[in-house]
Order: sequence, then structure tokens, then C-alpha cells
Amino acid sequence: MEKHLQNEEAQAKLKKLVEEIRVCMFITNADDAVDHTRPMSVVDVDPDGKLWFFTDIRSIKVEEVEKTHKVHLTFAHPGKESYLDLWGSSHVVTDRAKIKEKFTPMVKPWFPNGPEDPNIALLHVHPERCYYWDAETGKMVQFLKMAVGAVTGNSKIADSTEGKLSL
Repeated sequence: MEKHLQNEEAQAKLKKLVEEIRVCMFITNADDAVDHTRPMSVVDVDPDGKLWFFTDIRSIKVEEVEKTHKVHLTFAHPGKESYLDLWGSSHVVTDRAKIKEKFTPMVKPWFPNGPEDPNIALLHVHPERCYYWDAETGKMVQFLKMAVGAVTGNSKIADSTEGKLSL
């Protein structure tokens, strides 16, 4: 079933999906027409759907974000049949107060010197276009519903939703 969401409902859906999945493929592109893809973990999601990531200021993704500001994030939770495709703009944040605010023990292995590490920075992503797929019931329940649907001929028994998120 297609269900497009807007404003607060879209923001809540995006926040829920991102917090459940956490790790995404973070895609950037310089002008060389080659996408650079790497897994990254979301540190925080603002109530309005903006995402925060920690990064090393010396990484290629920082260079590419500063050059084009465009990013593409893909989230997948196959066990729950939840997916999110997000395009947005990003900028680099080096404000020490914001870095300290967002710093968690989970970041420490990458930045053992903590929020005072001279190479630590944040990437702040502002979603511009989002599309989601969400079964909400999990793989086994979906499989059983599909099997029942195949036997009964009822194609509407599988209850996944998908649609645009307009923040």
C-alpha cells in the first residue's frame, strides 16, 4: 500500500526508521562521476529529521561534502523489512560545543582522545527527498501472510507500506 507522509508524521516516521536501523550506506560524489560509499552510523536524529554523524575531518567524504554538499543515504533492516532511501544536503560542523553535546562512548573507538580530538568533526545531513518501505511486522509474519494470500487469492493480505516522506 502506498502511503505518503508529510510534516510531523513524515518526521516521526523518518526518526523511527533511522533509530531502528542506525547504520546506513553514506554516499558522496566528487565531480569524477564515481560514487564513494561507506557504512556510517547515525549518532543522533533531530526531531525535524536532520541527521548527525561523526567523521574524521581528513576523510574524502568531508572534502566531497564541502565541495558539493549532496549526499545519498540508504538504510536497510532486512529482518524487519524496513528500508529508507534519503537524498539531502550536508555540511561539516567543527563547533566544539556541538561535538561535545553529540559525543557518546560508542564514538570513542574511532576517536580515543574524545571530543577534544583535533580531527573529529560532525556531518549534519538535511533530508530533501526520502522514500521508505516498511512491512512493520517482520519477515516471518510477511511470509505467512503471502502464503495465505497465495492460497486464498487475496493479494491485499500483505500489509507493507511505502511512500514519500515530505519533511
